[in-house]
Amino acid sequence: MASSMIDINYLKQLLEIFDSSTVHDLRIEQEGVEIRLSKSAPRREEPAQQMQPMHYAPLAMHQPAAAPALSGGAAPAASDGTTAPAQEAAAESQTEKKYHEIRSPIVGTFYRSPSPDAPMYVEVGKAVSPGMVLCIIEAMKLMNEIECDVYGKIARIMVENAQPVEYNQVLFLVEQE
Repeated sequence: MASSMIDINYLKQLLEIFDSSTVHDLRIEQEGVEIRLSKSAPRREEPAQQMQPMHYAPLAMHQPAAAPALSGGAAPAASDGTTAPAQEAAAESQTEKKYHEIRSPIVGTFYRSPSPDAPMYVEVGKAVSPGMVLCIIEAMKLMNEIECDVYGKIARIMVENAQPVEYNQVLFLVEQE
């Protein structure tokens, strides 16, 4: 890619990936060319496909709306050896109310601190609030700060430092206030 020209195929692929992802802002600088993409977050009651048009804005990472929470484990067995549906539903309902999942908006490598010698952004038990940086996910040599979107405290960190993560993978469980 020449410093004054942009590979149109690269740009098309980048736009397609960005448009279909939950990432809301992206900034890429390569060989003197800077590309900034931004889209507004959908309102919670709107489907994710109805995104607002893209516009230029500073880089910031926002989380998608909460997805259903993980259940706390296996449900107790009924007397006939099967799981008791009523107990399982009650346990899931209680878990959903108690924990909010922070999920990865992109595929990349999960880092708990800004550099190897820096302190971790958060630990289990730490109070968090919307906008607070929880971790970084490196994707295509870009460091993407993942921010909290609720008030609460970190109940569980679901990924080990420097491990790869998938799109929509649960990174943190936050006990909501």
